[in-house]
Amino acid sequence: MAVVDVHRFSESITCHAWSPDYSMVALCPNNNEVHIYKSSQDQWERLHVLQKHDQIVSGIDWSSKSNKIVTVSHDRNSYVWSLEGGEWVPTLVILRLNRAALCVQWSPNENKFAVGSGAKTVCICYYEQENNWWVSKLIRKRHESSVTSVAWHPNNILLATTSTDGKCRVFSTFIKGVDTKDSKAGSPAETKFGEQIIQLDLSYSWAFGVKWSPSGNTLAYVGHSSMIYFVDDVGPSPLAQSVAFRDLPLRDVLFISEKMVIGVGYDSNPMVFAADDTGIWSFIRYIGEKKAESSGSSYSSQFSEAFGKFYGSQSKSATANDASESRGGVHDNCINFIVSLSKAGSPKVMRFSTSGLDGKIAIWDLENMQEELGHQF
Repeated sequence: MAVVDVHRFSESITCHAWSPDYSMVALCPNNNEVHIYKSSQDQWERLHVLQKHDQIVSGIDWSSKSNKIVTVSHDRNSYVWSLEGGEWVPTLVILRLNRAALCVQWSPNENKFAVGSGAKTVCICYYEQENNWWVSKLIRKRHESSVTSVAWHPNNILLATTSTDGKCRVFSTFIKGVDTKDSKAGSPAETKFGEQIIQLDLSYSWAFGVKWSPSGNTLAYVGHSSMIYFVDDVGPSPLAQSVAFRDLPLRDVLFISEKMVIGVGYDSNPMVFAADDTGIWSFIRYIGEKKAESSGSSYSSQFSEAFGKFYGSQSKSATANDASESRGGVHDNCINFIVSLSKAGSPKVMRFSTSGLDGKIAIWDLENMQEELGHQF
C-alpha cells in the first residue's frame, strides 16, 4: 500500500493544513478550535490550540512562505494567525458575510486569500499596509447558492469556484495596488475584479473540490452525482469531459501530475483518474484498495443485495459487515480533504495527505507506485 503513516487525532476532522516544512499539522476536530500537532519520534505532540472562533472551523490554510495560518468558520469570521514569541496571535479579517464561511485558500503569491461562503459570495482578502489590517472585496450576485470550494490559478489572478447550484465558475481577482501587471499575464485581456471568465454547467447536482493542474491548463471538479469533470482550454471555447463511476460521490480532488488526478470522497478510498495519449480521461484504480473494480457480471448481484437491504431481507449485522468489507482501505468514513505534501509549483506530487470523518489523517507516498500508475504519472 502507498500509505506510510496513519494517525487518529479525534472523533472527526473537518479540515487540515501543513506547515511549510511539513513537520506540523493544523486541524479542526469538528469544533470551534484548531489544534496544531508536531511529529516527534513517531509520536504526535499537541503544541497549540487556537481558540477564537465561536462555531465549527470549516477551512484552514497554512502559507508556505510567510508561515501564516488563515482560518474561517461558520461564525462568519476569518482570522490570520501569526507566530510571535512562540504563540499564535490572531488578526480579525472583516468578511462582511451574513452566512457561514465554508472554505479558504491562500493565493500562490500569498498576498491575498479567497473565502467561499454560504452567502453566495466569494471574499478576496488582502492586507492594507496604510491601515494595518486585512480587508476584503466581494464577488457578489454570481452564485445562486453556497460556494463549496475555491482554487487559485498559478497566475495568482484567476480563481475557480464550485457551488451547490451545480456550476463551476472562473473569475478575475485582479486588485490594483496588490497585483502587478506581470502577474496578470496569461489572463484574458482587460479583465476587472469580479469579472466572470467562464461558467461551466456540466453538473446537475452539487459541485465540490475544484483544482487546477500544475500548469493551469486543466481544471477538475466533482459532482454529487458520482461524476468528475475535466476542462481544458478554460476560456471562450473550453474542451470539457465528464467521467461517471459507480462508487459513492467524491468531495475533493488533487492533481498529482498534468495528466493524473486523485479523487477522495464518500467511498473512503482514494481513486485515480488519468488521461491517455489522446487526452481522454478515465478511472484507473483505487489506491490502497481492498476491493477490485466492479465487473459487469457482478453488478446485478450488487443491485440484488442493495434491494434486499432496502427491504430488510438481511440482518443489520450482516449489512454492517458487508459495508465494512466493501469499503476496506485506510479510512473508515468519508474522506473530505486532500492536501499536497510537495513544494508549491512542483510538476508532480509524490506525497499527499487525506483526512476524514473518521478522525484520521493518512500520509500517502506514490514513490513505489509509479509503475502501477502508468506513464501518465
